[in-house]
Formats: sequence, structure tokens, C-alpha cells
Amino acid sequence: MSFLGVRGLAGRSWFAPLSLVIVQTLSCAVSAQTAAPEQAAAFTRSLAATAESDEVVAAWYRETGYDTLWTGADDAARRAAFLTAIARAAYHGLPVARYDAAALIAQLRAAETEGDRGRVEVEMTRAYLAWARDLTSGALDPKTVDAGIVREIDRIDPKVLLTRIANGNPEAVLKWLEPKSTVYLQLMKAKFGLEAQIAAGGWGEPVAAQALGPGDTGPAVVALRDRLVRMGYLAPTSVASYDRGMQAAVAGFQLNHGLTADGVANASTLDEINIGPEARLKSVIVAMERERWMHIDRSVKHVWVNLPDFKAKIIDGGKTIFETRVVIGKNVPDQRSPEFSDQMEHMVINPSWGVPRSIIVKEYLPLLQKNPNAVGHLQVVDGRGRVVSRGSVNFAAYNARNFPFALRQPPSDGNALGKVKFMFPNPYNIYLHDTPSKSLFAQEVRAYSHGCIRVADPFDLAHELLSWQSDNAEEEFEAALKTGKETTVKLKQVLPVHLVYFTAYPDQRGRIGYRRDVYGRDAALWEALQAAGVELAGVQG
Repeated sequence: MSFLGVRGLAGRSWFAPLSLVIVQTLSCAVSAQTAAPEQAAAFTRSLAATAESDEVVAAWYRETGYDTLWTGADDAARRAAFLTAIARAAYHGLPVARYDAAALIAQLRAAETEGDRGRVEVEMTRAYLAWARDLTSGALDPKTVDAGIVREIDRIDPKVLLTRIANGNPEAVLKWLEPKSTVYLQLMKAKFGLEAQIAAGGWGEPVAAQALGPGDTGPAVVALRDRLVRMGYLAPTSVASYDRGMQAAVAGFQLNHGLTADGVANASTLDEINIGPEARLKSVIVAMERERWMHIDRSVKHVWVNLPDFKAKIIDGGKTIFETRVVIGKNVPDQRSPEFSDQMEHMVINPSWGVPRSIIVKEYLPLLQKNPNAVGHLQVVDGRGRVVSRGSVNFAAYNARNFPFALRQPPSDGNALGKVKFMFPNPYNIYLHDTPSKSLFAQEVRAYSHGCIRVADPFDLAHELLSWQSDNAEEEFEAALKTGKETTVKLKQVLPVHLVYFTAYPDQRGRIGYRRDVYGRDAALWEALQAAGVELAGVQG
């Protein structure tokens, strides 16, 4: 008989009787503190040898005198709570095999010696630390998946995690580990809903049409109707024509997917309608992972730029108080907008544009080498900030590595930054700014910049920010604008800025909206999660 005395249960399903099995058999466990000296020594030797490859775990047991967390006679509640928690890892879209409750239970059942007990003790501690880390701050290191995800991940000190579970109420500690944000809970609810829809057969056949609109009839319209009904945008109906009800349903779908909400199912809209629940489920699981990386206070006023949404918002107490369209970086290497959080500190009215080094050497230096008078709107500036004559520079003598000059565009109507920029100083030289290229804001997919965020309504954004510190915000802004001089205005209320990338995100009513994976980042993250062991529930292959 094993030391836990549960071999007689080997033929049963492990999950259903999990807590009962664990609690009933703990009386058979022998702790290192109460066992005979030779048994205690065997346990300690086994534990120390198993833990030696992991200094965090090894140090913990040394410091606690090799006291048990999981396999002692007094560890019943802790072990039951933990194994029950990790049995539900799939609820969170986490890699089940990384903390595999079934495997740990099998090890517990098979353990017969103090050496066996020492080994399973360490395995459970490792599983707990992996579970706690993944649940609180994500299962992936995002920078290793995509270099554009430069978000700093706040990982809890493993010693804190071990101290908490050793000294606290185990169920309360494990509950404390779970993400608490409303967004996370809404995403989890959406995950369960999508899994149920997949299990029930999904959303039906894709719509086989290039475009559909009011007045159309036929099999494609029926397929569109049925799909909209299954997705929850249209009440069940037998109408087989593209009537006003279907037009309203399509418009609702378009609003929820960042499309032009005209109620016409054009090719772009049908492409999104034909995306199945399995793909949407992947987006939701990736969004849950992203949310685990972020520990932000959404109750305070902040700027929220969701890159795939092509919008910048000011959110205060959960409500959007300002919104504008934006243009983000092109989907090419070195120009995709990064993801990070920072603090907006000031704005610059009538800014000059200091051309980023990467643009200088890749785009402008070759032009100047062919023609020193090229890009005449830019000034050539030396290392001391002085404007130098182009005639005094032999551009052909330099290359991308040794070009010693900067390029700057002074304030003007045609300045690349427009009339105002909003600064949250960061290592990536990313900020929000005006632009003279207004036509791009009419596009549905707006990825055209070199990485910075171009704002469709920059003056309105400036007025909103300044209204928090002045009763005459618009007048003061206009006065500074009319001078034509570069003017820095500090914000008395420093504002958190979050550049994020959610292709699945709840609106203020909690309904999940979906966006295109414009940079392919979510696809890469899903592949990484899948490689780590995350699976789609009920989906084969």
C-alpha cells in the first residue's frame, strides 16, 4: 500500500473525488518531523537532492528546516486546495501539463518510501510556483515571442508566494492569486461561452458571397441570417431577405468589430463574419494572457491606445470621456508600434521634428548622397545642436554607422508632427502627435506611421488635457499656437498611458469586441501558448 493509501482508487476518475481522496488519505501520511530519525533523514536527503537544481526551492526548504508544505500529516487542507485549483488550469487558458494535477496525484498514490515522499514534495512545490507565476503574471515571457512587446512584467517574489501558502489559509491564498480585474473576468466568461458554442456546433456554414446588401435574397443571405442568429446579433427569424432587421444586425456586428457600421455586408465585413468561434476563442485566451501581464489601475484617469482598434481614448473611472481615431506604425520590421505603459508629462505646441536615427540612415541619407539639396524641408544639425550648411557636408563620405549629423524639421504647417505632440518620455521614442496627412484617418485599417501614434483630433485632445488645469484651456492653447514658436506645456496632472494590443476586449457593457491581428502578434502568442501546452477545449487537431 502506498503511503497515502489510495491505490484502491486507481480505476476512478481523478477529478470528481479529488478533494475527498486527498482529505481521506492524509491520516496515512507521515511528516518528517514525527517520523523516526532514519526516516526523517531519508526524506530530507531525497528532498534536498531533488531540489538542488532549483536554488529558490532548495533555499526555501533549507531555511524552513525541510518542513513540508504538501506531504505532511498537517498539510491536508493545503494539498487539497492546491490540487483542486490546478485541476482547473484550463479555465484560465493555462498550460495544464505544466502543473498537471493528475500526474501529481498519481505520484502521491505511488509514493511508498520517504525518498518517494521527498521527491513528490519538491514536485508539488515546483508546480505551485509555476502555477502562481503563470496565474498572476502570465505563462509567457512576451519579449521572447515578439520584440515589439516591451511591457515590463511584474513577477511576485517566489519566496513571498511560498511564505503565503505556508502560513495562510490555503483556499484564500490560492484565490488571492487569481486575476481580479473586471476585464479578466469578462474574458473568462467569454471563453466559457465560446467553448459552449463550439461544443454545440459553432456558428454554421460560412457565408459564400463577395458582398451582400439590403434587398438581396438567396442561399447566401440565409447563411448570413443563420450565422448572425447564432452569434447573437439577430433574433431567430425565418425571413430570407436582407431586410432592415438584418441590416441593423450587420451594423451591430460591424460596430463590435471595428468596421464601418453601414449595415452593408461588404467583403471586409463578410471576412470577419466568416471567422469561426475557434479563432475567436484563441483571441480571447491570448487576451487573458495579456491581461495577466498588466497590473494597472483602471479606476484612475488614463490614456488607452489599443493598437488593433486604431483609437486613443481617455478613460476615467471606467468611462470613456474622450475618443479619437489614430494611425499606428506600419506592419513592417522596425516600424510596428510597441506595447508598453508610461506617464504623459507634457505637450509641445508647434513642435520641431527630430528625425529618428533609423529614418535618417535608412531613408534620408541615401537621398542626400545622391543630391545634397534633397529633403529641403529638413535642417542638418551637428552634435552641438547647430544648423550647418548642406554645402559644407560631403554626404558621400559617410555611411549609416558613422553619419555624425541629425536632421530636424522646424515648426511649420507641413511639419511631420503637425501642430502638437503629446510626450510620455520613453526609450522607444514613441509619442502621440498631430499630422498633416489627414486623409489616412478615413481608412478602416490605419497602419501607416513609422511607429508613433498619429491623432485625428489633436487639438481636441490638447483642450481636454489642458482643461484639467485651466479654465481657459482653448484660449491658452490657441495663443501658444499662433506664436508659431515651439512651446512646451507641462501637465500638472501626470497621466498614465497604456499602449496595448487586444484583438479581443470587452466594451463598457461587457460584450467582447474583436479586431484584426494587424501585426500578427496574437498569432505568435497563440503559437507560443500552444507550444507551452495550452489547448482549445473540445477542439480536435
